[in-house]
Amino acid sequence: MYSIGETAKLVGLSTYTLRYYEKEKIIAPHRNANGEREFDEQHIAWLRFVIRLKATQMPVAQIREYTELFLAGEHTAPQRVELLQNHQAFIQEQLQNLASVESELQYKIENYEKLIATSVK
Repeated sequence: MYSIGETAKLVGLSTYTLRYYEKEKIIAPHRNANGEREFDEQHIAWLRFVIRLKATQMPVAQIREYTELFLAGEHTAPQRVELLQNHQAFIQEQLQNLASVESELQYKIENYEKLIATSVK
């Protein structure tokens, strides 16, 4: 079992964020006899998954929805798949947008490099 501070260090989040995730019902740590939060390996694995979802810009509300579905049991698998598929479509759109912007930036960089090279001569 890990304390909230140890868990924060392990997963690279602040204790504030862990408390926020608990308030949002994204994580439910155990409580010891003193009422202190305790996290186990399953909590750590779940938090790492949540971090990856956040890295893809999934809103907390959707993460909470996914968590609720997960905790409700296997019969929610179709809803979880739909939620993840919708988010995947969002990610694919973002990737296409980034590729377009990257291409534009590359064009501008090449033009500036040519301009600089000719002005140095």
